[in-house]
Amino acid sequence: MVHSITQQPIAAAQVLVPGTGRGAQADEAGRFRITGVPVGVVSLQARAIGYAPISVPDVAVSITKPVEVLVKLSPAALNLTAVQVQASYFAPPADAQVSTTTLSREETRRAPGVQEDVIRAVALLPGVAVTQAGRNDLAVRGGAPYQNLFVVDGIEVPNINHFGSQGSTGGPLSLINIQFVDETQFSAGGFGARYGDRTNSVTSLTLREGSRSFGGELNLSATGYGAFVEGPLGSRGSFLLGVRRSYLDLVFKAAGFGFIPAYTDLTFKATQRLSGTTTLSVLTVGALDDVSFNNESADNRYDNSRVVANDQQQYFSGVTLKRVLSRGVLDVTLGRTWSRYRTLQNDSLSPPTPIFRANSTEGEQLLRADVQLEPRDGLEVSAGAMMKFASNLAYDVKLPGFARLDDAGIPHPLTIDTSFTAARSGAYVQTSWKPMPRVRLTAGARGDLYSFLDNAFKFSPRLGARVGVGNHTTLTMAAGRYWQSPQYIWLIGDASNRGALRPFRADHLVAGIEREVRPDLKVQAEAYLQQYAGMPARAWRPQAVLAPAGFDDITTDIPFGLEPLRSVGTGRAYGVEFLARKVLSSVPVYGLATVSLNRTEFTSIDGIARPGAFETRWIANLLGGWRPNATWEFSGKVRAASGLPTTPFITSGPRAGQQDFTHYNAGERLPTFASLDLRADRRWSFAHRQLIAYLDLQNVTSAKGVGNYRWDPRTGGVLKNESIGLLPSIGINLMF
Repeated sequence: MVHSITQQPIAAAQVLVPGTGRGAQADEAGRFRITGVPVGVVSLQARAIGYAPISVPDVAVSITKPVEVLVKLSPAALNLTAVQVQASYFAPPADAQVSTTTLSREETRRAPGVQEDVIRAVALLPGVAVTQAGRNDLAVRGGAPYQNLFVVDGIEVPNINHFGSQGSTGGPLSLINIQFVDETQFSAGGFGARYGDRTNSVTSLTLREGSRSFGGELNLSATGYGAFVEGPLGSRGSFLLGVRRSYLDLVFKAAGFGFIPAYTDLTFKATQRLSGTTTLSVLTVGALDDVSFNNESADNRYDNSRVVANDQQQYFSGVTLKRVLSRGVLDVTLGRTWSRYRTLQNDSLSPPTPIFRANSTEGEQLLRADVQLEPRDGLEVSAGAMMKFASNLAYDVKLPGFARLDDAGIPHPLTIDTSFTAARSGAYVQTSWKPMPRVRLTAGARGDLYSFLDNAFKFSPRLGARVGVGNHTTLTMAAGRYWQSPQYIWLIGDASNRGALRPFRADHLVAGIEREVRPDLKVQAEAYLQQYAGMPARAWRPQAVLAPAGFDDITTDIPFGLEPLRSVGTGRAYGVEFLARKVLSSVPVYGLATVSLNRTEFTSIDGIARPGAFETRWIANLLGGWRPNATWEFSGKVRAASGLPTTPFITSGPRAGQQDFTHYNAGERLPTFASLDLRADRRWSFAHRQLIAYLDLQNVTSAKGVGNYRWDPRTGGVLKNESIGLLPSIGINLMF
């Protein structure tokens, strides 16, 4: 039990498990222990004098080991009678004013159709679209996936997915094991000064500490199998260790597919309490991704020749020292991220011959320090600084001329074998003031120095406000400027790019209203406007700004930004979003309903505004679940979205099959798509064992969503790249 800002322990706080008669009082160290709680999913209610009461939903109690819960209480001007105020399930995030949602591990795990993938759960939130089914390329408020920031325990991760797209953030599957996630906080815009070098969104994942009791889990999911163990590390520490492997390669081989992916990942976290106020934690997440081909038949060789395959190795690792101060907390993190991409596309000959190769290594070190202080009641100050040094940027690329044509159709083959380094640093300060109990004003600023871009320095002011109106309604507002540097691989895409590319920016303005209808039910509406400038524009495709995602085929367009780029693009995105969220409480139902309306347009070198490549004009999600008792749970989800814009293909002549950029994003939009997912969970408890099994039916109606249009050179026509129909999956988690 700790103060939400200073992390100071809160003694004498009362903690109850509603409906069970069980409870406890926190000791001087803020610790509490409640015994005799029935197995299942329960909620906690916490109260303390001088703090706003809060309810914590979705605490999964098992028979195998104690559950450790970190409860954060926010200070409030309450008198002794205020303990009768009903506890809310929705505490506003400490460092955000708008567009922010926090998901618990259990909410993510049980969501139908999500496959226990934390990034796919984020895709259910307002303003978030996916580029196509089966991928985690998030397009937030019409922006490109490369504009999203992912942070894991304070470490900024370039790509959080297996088989990631180089120069972007997407991929088919997250490499974060959901069993290790404590909570996920997603901000779609207007976020605070702590975060920089991304212009659209922030997804911050906090991984839990290991249990102080030895235990573990074996699991089988829709995509793979794995195991993890956790337990004490000495008398004052704990550890988590987990390994997962896919079985998709076995399934694909048995089915005779030509494209065969396989992945393995490992997660390790250790935490040691050096003293009552100092904690040291170590985190390492690593992944191996491998793609092999079955080229025995002519059809397989042809299908494989239309695929850009990526073998990938990556890890990120960090050491964090956390020290609780007298009225605040200090975090210092030393981290490293490293990725090696082996990207290949073959022709359809026998045996196949490579036509495109891109071997890249990107390694980066991070040192950052953050401090949060509460110098006096009602005043919060946070500040921090960071330095990044990319010491290992190496690229070996060979792209044929027919796949790298300028706007006049002249081929420009690219052969690159180079390496370089890059440095970036930044600092921020932010202050929040509560002049009245239900009014919170925030002002902050950050500065970023991009040493590898001619020492470009960019200043980013941020403002925000939350104003209570009545007892349960809050008005929100945020405005700010956000800068982002070009991706490293863009800098080697052409000899002119190092001198031409500069950081680009987005200015955010967000306003909204929230109402807490009940302690477990909240509704909100937001309107936003984002203005872009300095976007990377494509010199040989003067109608387009660069918008890469999961790349499929080099024969239709130039991949990965390997072309001349200029920082002259502009754009804007605007829209409205609606959210209704019911969390699990004494009323045994939960749900989420969202509607997002968006318009996005960008202007490139030719000066004509066109729809953005990821403009999803409307998105609707409806998720609901019912837990009739401690053993059964039933849930369902409906998702519908309008289609993305497309660029038609050139249908004749020597460039047949390439995209016709004279009609960029002016082709037929992809069809509207809707899908229904259903899920049932069942829990069994044995002596020191617990089994959770689920049946997840994705796309129950077998709707054929069209992810994109593809050119078929054999017929000289256009094919629809359709998603899989009904996809049933079974998951089993055995805890011991």
